[in-house]
Amino acid sequence: MRGSFAWWTALPLLIAAPRAADAQSVTTAAAPAAPEEIVEFSADEVTYDSSADIVTASGEVRMSRDGNYLAADAIVWNRKTGEVRANGNVVVLTPQGDKLIGGDVALTDTLRDGTIQNLLVVLDSGGRIAASRGTRSGQLITLENAIYSPCPVTTESGCPKNPSWAITAAKVIDDPVHQKVRFQGGRLRLFGIELPLLPIFSIATDTGGATGWLVPDISYSTRKGLELATPYHWQIGPNRDLTLTPHVYTGVLPAIEGKYRELNSLGAFQLGAFLTYGKIDETDPTAMSAGNRHDFRGYFEGNGKFQLDPVWSVTSSLRVATDKTVTQRYDITYDDRLRNFVNAERIDADSYVSIAGWAFEGLRADDVQRQIPVALPAIDARLRLNGIAGGKVELQGNSLSIIRIDGQDTQRAFASARWDRRFLTVMGQEVTLTAFGRGDVYHTDDAEETSVDIYRGQNGWHVRGIGALAADVKWPFVGPFFGGIQRLVPRLQLVLTPPTPNLDIPNEDARAIDLEDSNLFALNRFPGYDRWEDGSRVTYGVDWSLERPNLSITSNIGQSYRIVRRPTIFPEGTGLNGRISDIVGRTRIRYGRLVDITHRFRLDKNNLALRRSELDLTVGTDQTYVQVGYLRLDRNIDPTIEDLRDKEELRLAGRVLFRRYWSIFGATVLDLTDKREDPLSIADGFTPVRHRLGILYEDDCLELGLTWRRDYERIGTFRKGSTFALHLSLKGLGR
Repeated sequence: MRGSFAWWTALPLLIAAPRAADAQSVTTAAAPAAPEEIVEFSADEVTYDSSADIVTASGEVRMSRDGNYLAADAIVWNRKTGEVRANGNVVVLTPQGDKLIGGDVALTDTLRDGTIQNLLVVLDSGGRIAASRGTRSGQLITLENAIYSPCPVTTESGCPKNPSWAITAAKVIDDPVHQKVRFQGGRLRLFGIELPLLPIFSIATDTGGATGWLVPDISYSTRKGLELATPYHWQIGPNRDLTLTPHVYTGVLPAIEGKYRELNSLGAFQLGAFLTYGKIDETDPTAMSAGNRHDFRGYFEGNGKFQLDPVWSVTSSLRVATDKTVTQRYDITYDDRLRNFVNAERIDADSYVSIAGWAFEGLRADDVQRQIPVALPAIDARLRLNGIAGGKVELQGNSLSIIRIDGQDTQRAFASARWDRRFLTVMGQEVTLTAFGRGDVYHTDDAEETSVDIYRGQNGWHVRGIGALAADVKWPFVGPFFGGIQRLVPRLQLVLTPPTPNLDIPNEDARAIDLEDSNLFALNRFPGYDRWEDGSRVTYGVDWSLERPNLSITSNIGQSYRIVRRPTIFPEGTGLNGRISDIVGRTRIRYGRLVDITHRFRLDKNNLALRRSELDLTVGTDQTYVQVGYLRLDRNIDPTIEDLRDKEELRLAGRVLFRRYWSIFGATVLDLTDKREDPLSIADGFTPVRHRLGILYEDDCLELGLTWRRDYERIGTFRKGSTFALHLSLKGLGR
């Protein structure tokens, strides 16, 4: 007898039917089954052969049990043997999210174990495995004559394409419990070329990481020879790991590198180290030979942040090198100064507290480590009070101790209060009134050890009081212009401040002074606390902007005038010496996302000579672009003031996407400084600093690049030279 139905029902109705009974309609009532035996089932048509005890379902058959899902055109279930055989467009979905697709599938009635011919497995992580035959036992799926790839196998238009890379293997075992895929007899197929791999290896199918070897790095440099780095990743736990990387070179002795990372309930941190043995370069710029001293060479680093409670946190960064050239010789970092600090912070809506310590290691040829300062402690506390006389008050306390092994030591403490009130007049002017007061206490020793007179101050204790009153007025005008909206904002600022003692106090943090558009209207145009700009002044300028569809132009220009005739403490050439300052400004033009250009300038007040010119230009798209950076400082400042030396520099960078996945890129830095601009410079007016050139292939699942880099900077007798690096990243490979 044959019956059909299309509604979801329970397959145990058939299980419970007496095996000796005649064929009967599948809708006949039966005794309820145990919950663990329930199989959700639907089909267009179902027949039951009572003599053979076989259930046959056809037409969009769907079965589900214990999270295992089966779909097929037809299913034959032999109740005597327990075999479920599915044919036609078979899809099996596991509880882990993996999808198995085949033409002929034989399963047990639990829908967990079985054999599939001509199988395709779609992993939940996005990868695909195709095989001639596959078996599933429990959670394990074993595939024979298989190929794995996470790459798309069709184009955006739906046409088939070969993946950029794939792994072929005689046997593949998918273990979803441990989230690994193990390959036996595997080979890497890269752009159709097969490369041998390890006899047995595995990859992770999740993003959490797994223990194993990572993709090696290959490079060549004139200083180290050929380099092979083979990282080994140890996934210690879900929240911590360790990566050990042996480095083997043909030109120098091997090295070992390690990095440990951990995420815990308080925060995250990582520790790293690089260690080798070799010749230490001579860093004395006057040395005639490279020397022959050998020793252990290394670099150590650590950083992290811990959130102790909702308002208190601790942030730290520690970096130490055994000598000045180890970081550049072994391509660890190109920084010329290593910064170390520990900072405990408390932050809430209206207050801020920082207790920090700072130390630095100088890697430049002329750096003398015993003369580099250590700042410990550096304390800063701020409190904001709202609704005071119609405005807001910010209270600040600050303390700093600077210590040198050989050189000047300075201790500083101050307390300040600043009141600001902002309001609009009936005519639309935006007015900001400011009152500021600060009291300083300084102590310094060994001032004679500082070579620059304007920085050293006088030994002993010093007390200073600072006060200022300011009014800042902006008057915006807005209206249509050339199909867009323009905004014109004249601005006028008056600052009143009495004479303030400065030169007896050491200058540690206010040395790099230069007039720019960013500090033109600042209350104190020195960058730090150790110098205060006394003498009343008027500052005036104008902001203008135009906004149109796909076009944006912003520009400003301004100047200041000192009311008093008292001499200033600004060095000659900074743009602020004299009663009238130089003219500064900035212009930025953006056209859609295609063009972005910014130009900053400073014009001499006497002859309009260009004392500062800074240009940043980007033209192009995300795939093809050109970047130009140019800086020229022609301020005629005393070259012995090292923080304010003139320079001229050109930076160029670009990328061209010449095919869909192929691009070339390059960058260069040129030192254009000559003796006229800086008599102490060793540049000749066109000195290369570094070049970089490369070619890159990148698609959805692979990144392959070859890069050449040459560094011309010298540290004593050491010069980095050229480095060739081969970069290969197989996306979706996991760890």
